[in-house]
Amino acid sequence: MEIFFYIVLFIIGTLFGSFYTLAVYRIPKKQDITHTHSYCPNCNHKLGFLDLIPIFSYIFLLGKCRYCKEKIRPRYLILEILSGAIFVLLAYVMKLNYNTLTISKLIQYSFIILYITFIILISGIDKENRKIDKYVSIYGIVISIMYMIYLCIVEQANIYRYVIYLILYIIILILDTITLRWRARNTYLAGIFLMLITMAIFTEEYVTANAILFTLLSIFFHILIYKIKVQNRRQRKSDAQIANTISIGFYLGVGNIAMLMLVLFLGNYII
Repeated sequence: MEIFFYIVLFIIGTLFGSFYTLAVYRIPKKQDITHTHSYCPNCNHKLGFLDLIPIFSYIFLLGKCRYCKEKIRPRYLILEILSGAIFVLLAYVMKLNYNTLTISKLIQYSFIILYITFIILISGIDKENRKIDKYVSIYGIVISIMYMIYLCIVEQANIYRYVIYLILYIIILILDTITLRWRARNTYLAGIFLMLITMAIFTEEYVTANAILFTLLSIFFHILIYKIKVQNRRQRKSDAQIANTISIGFYLGVGNIAMLMLVLFLGNYII
């Protein structure tokens, strides 16, 4: 019975993974992500039911569009598999099954899934566009506030810790608004800080700190590899110029989810 339960969760996870790929592509283009029918980004042909089955469609179509034969990026398959695996792993470490299914555990599980959705969307968009999407940031703030209310009322958590995070949210949003008026654009750094606050609320400071460390190491190696590649060229970018091209939100998201899953698996973290 437990195996069937995890199979169902894996299937649901792959469906979410399929949605993630769609949202990461459409949100930066300001396209509808809920009502507009799925289509091939190359030939714009509407996709049928058999084209939208997670994992299996990619395999049976040999990684190509049924209509224009254009290759489909492997990230679609990878994200669907990873999403399904995360759904199952999270339920496993929470000891969530038919026998232990309670309202409290279901709410906790749902909040973490909502959070993972936030992390995947914001880091995926940043990877493709080097942009922290403000609407995804707002989504993260909303679920964070809901989560804090739940923890303080139901779980009797320390309210002062979350009041500090709320104040930080307000400060960053005010500063970002001021910058928006001055420069007529949102700042990338403000989006990163909002992302870090949301990460700390859901995964606490230890996991967030390790995600920051992972990101700093990634930036270091990125700059190092670039310097090795272009060491004989006359026109080389400075470290600051290289850093400005790195998708910091992507590395933060990858580091955060990887660390969260590791700590959960080792049993040293209580959701």
